Amino acid sequence: MLRDITRDDPQVVAITQVVTHLRPDVLFLQGVDYDADLLGAKALRDQFGKGGLYYPHVFALPPNTGIPTGLDMNGDGRLHTPADAQGYGKFRGASGMVVLSRWPFGDARDFSTLLWRELPEATLPEVNGQPFPSEEAQDIQRLSSKGHWVLPVQHPVKLVTLFLFAAGPPVFDGPEDQNGLRNADEIRLWTHLMNGKLGPMPEPPFVLMGGANLDPEKGEGQHAAIQALLNDPRLQDPLAQAGPTVDWREPTPGDLRVDYVLPGIDLKVTDAGEFWPKPDEPAYELLAKKDIKASRHHMVWVDIDF
Repeated sequence: MLRDITRDDPQVVAITQVVTHLRPDVLFLQGVDYDADLLGAKALRDQFGKGGLYYPHVFALPPNTGIPTGLDMNGDGRLHTPADAQGYGKFRGASGMVVLSRWPFGDARDFSTLLWRELPEATLPEVNGQPFPSEEAQDIQRLSSKGHWVLPVQHPVKLVTLFLFAAGPPVFDGPEDQNGLRNADEIRLWTHLMNGKLGPMPEPPFVLMGGANLDPEKGEGQHAAIQALLNDPRLQDPLAQAGPTVDWREPTPGDLRVDYVLPGIDLKVTDAGEFWPKPDEPAYELLAKKDIKASRHHMVWVDIDF
């Protein structure tokens, strides 16, 4: 990834065009491989800088992707596959999360090591009344597919806390619905946090954002989980009437709303939208290339004021 970023890979050129067009003050990206010195994230940041948008502050923590467990974590009878890691990944740090900001960060709280079974009211998979895939697996299974972070941003006017996550997909499992149940509990973590069940709730204002991998109505998954979050009276959904945020190409489920930015109710939303380049814009042709990605996530953005 670092090599491709420094060689102006078409995908990097395209995302740079999108980001520098929208010019967000705080940018949360998923699908960025993690390395201990954040060389990949900083190289991507520097690409945005070439487009006139520079972020002095970069934040990332190790994701759960690719962390080996030594156990069969998906019940397929095999060991040491990407699906047997704490979060699906062919190597440690695969497809992580990163935050870029104009303003410095405060001390983060990381819930990524929270065991799934330790989440209040967790719903773990069973087959014939027995833990799936095994009691041993559930004893070590972390909830987060990638990560759950609570990250303060020191805005010049007021401290704003970001609730950040990237949930795993609710598919690629069997009738036990292991991935669907995990996806739903990854989303429910935020309700438990706001209810004070995971330690002290940060002082407002806050903004919840990330990839839930779940549409409120369409596609597979436990739709009630994302519906409950969107209807939480402590949050605003500025894009409730907007369209899908991702286009999964055939034979996958198509256009779904899976990416969200949900400010707390004490923040004033001045504008919001989801962005994909128009056919006459340079990034459109680059992002539309079949050899780049099988999915096309739009940039979801919200402008807020105090």
